[in-house]
Amino acid sequence: MANTFKSYVAANVLTGGTVVYTVPSSTTGTVIGLSLSNKGTATVTANVFLTRSSVDYSIISNVPITSGSTLVPVGAEQKLVMQDADELKITVSANSVVDCIASLLETT
Repeated sequence: MANTFKSYVAANVLTGGTVVYTVPSSTTGTVIGLSLSNKGTATVTANVFLTRSSVDYSIISNVPITSGSTLVPVGAEQKLVMQDADELKITVSANSVVDCIASLLETT
């Protein structure tokens, strides 16, 4: 089994949803850190989903991120294990004001 640390970024997350990461075939992805940064001038809300077989499972729901601050929904002791073809998806209440950085460990 090979373990590889990777990071994935998404600038300007959209209200309709932005897929930050999709687990490659024959791989397990473990999210070890997830940061959402509000670079806008007003508070926005964010949702994070694990999507499996086209079904969204909520990780956080309608959590406010104040202007100029960062929300860390995954990190420290919390990890998120994802299976082959799972997606990490983010939605926000305002277009193009939130950036996302996801740090992962992929195991093949």
